[in-house]
Amino acid sequence: MSTSIQLNKVVKAYGPLRAIKGIDLSIEPGEFTVFVGPSGCGKSTLLRMIAGLEEISDGDLLIDGERMNEVAPSRRGIAMVFQSYALYPHMSVYKNLAFGLETMGAKKDEIDRKVRHAAEILKIDSYLQRRPKALSGGQRQRVAIGRAIVREPRIFLFDEPLSNLDAELRVQMRVELSRLHQQLGNTMIYVTHDQVEAMTMADKIVVLRDGQVMQVGKPLDLYNRPANQFVAGFIGSPKMNFLPAKLAGNAGAAGEGATLEVAGTSLPFGRALPPALAGEALTFGVRPEHITVGGEAGVFLGEVEVQLVEHLGGQTVLYVSTKGGEMLTVVIDGQMRVTHGEKVALRVDPALCHLFNAEGLAIAA
Repeated sequence: MSTSIQLNKVVKAYGPLRAIKGIDLSIEPGEFTVFVGPSGCGKSTLLRMIAGLEEISDGDLLIDGERMNEVAPSRRGIAMVFQSYALYPHMSVYKNLAFGLETMGAKKDEIDRKVRHAAEILKIDSYLQRRPKALSGGQRQRVAIGRAIVREPRIFLFDEPLSNLDAELRVQMRVELSRLHQQLGNTMIYVTHDQVEAMTMADKIVVLRDGQVMQVGKPLDLYNRPANQFVAGFIGSPKMNFLPAKLAGNAGAAGEGATLEVAGTSLPFGRALPPALAGEALTFGVRPEHITVGGEAGVFLGEVEVQLVEHLGGQTVLYVSTKGGEMLTVVIDGQMRVTHGEKVALRVDPALCHLFNAEGLAIAA
């Protein structure tokens, strides 16, 4: 049975320092929610507060509508998987999986059933008699996850569980964790600083910064409609390009929309903007994959000089400089023949571009 989680104005204070600053958040039953943000943003602290490993300074934590602030961690129906595998090196995989159930006084046949069921789900049933030192990093992490599964919790919490794995194993384990969520259907919360993990795994992403929620939404909603410049720059890889801009003109007689001055170029923006923005320092944003080189599609962004080229096979990444000295990243599908120092013309589709005010907030159409 899936479980809901509600945070109402939750605060974590260490003396005068407020690490978590009054967060409101709803997590629906069965959702895979990812907390993402830079180091020190409070994502692990928030996870530990839900687990009961950190005291809540103010506000309320509700699990299935029941207030949990003072409830012991063992009574919250939560299992947590940490960055460290924390396996007992002298015990077999079977004993590592069974140990928690044994300390709870579970019956032997029940322990055996749960251990073998978890091992089958995670495809580690052939390793049950091995010790951790005979396992790879990915296999050890599966054992750590299996130790959580045997407890049959209402909620799974993951605190950067893939950080110790190499790039190939991280991709493999992302797929396995997503498949595990589909199979079990439990509510899961996953903490990471890696926005690629967030985008590929989450039903809902919570972007955190300095103990505050910057935006909550589905992965593609955050990618397509970031609420502010921080989210726009954090979600997406390579990150969004930002250029200083100002409003050069608004909707004309034909209603063609605003004109921006960006990188020394007059850029038709395609939609009208509030007249109050005239004279304000704005920031123009466009993702590297939404810039084209040459052709006739879109509008002219400017002529730039290629500083560096990365050939990735399926993609070509260009690092270019504008006449004003700003650096841009451009991602082109396929293999493009271009060299350092070459001049190329960039074009963009205004419908895929973004604009932010002086406070960094997205300006809606």
